[in-house]
Amino acid sequence: MELYEVENEVIEEFSMFDEWLDKYEYIIDMGKSLEDFPQEKKTDDRLIKGCQSRVWLDSCFRDGKIFFTADSDAIITKGIISLLIKIYSGRTPQEILSSDFSVVEKIGLRENLSPTRANGLVSMIDKIRAIAKENS
Repeated sequence: MELYEVENEVIEEFSMFDEWLDKYEYIIDMGKSLEDFPQEKKTDDRLIKGCQSRVWLDSCFRDGKIFFTADSDAIITKGIISLLIKIYSGRTPQEILSSDFSVVEKIGLRENLSPTRANGLVSMIDKIRAIAKENS
């Protein structure tokens, strides 16, 4: 599936909910679906700086694509990083670098987060972009 198709799918999924409380529940459920993140990978070099909660992001480059795994000690933050992984994991560095990440605005995520969580979201996006740049 193309990147824009996954982004459109996410936008469509979020449009099914009228209230932000329901969207938060959906984000929390997404976080629960993340694959287990090994304790030994919860290291400082995988910790995303700028997040109020602790968020670990790991990546591997395989067959020209970047695959992400992550974890967080906060349920909303874990859901947010799982949303980003759903969209950007398994993409080429060029796909990630050419993305404007506008999907977070289109679903209203950034404007419905507290300022500290919104800063954390920006830090997560910056880290994903940095990893893509390292592998391009």
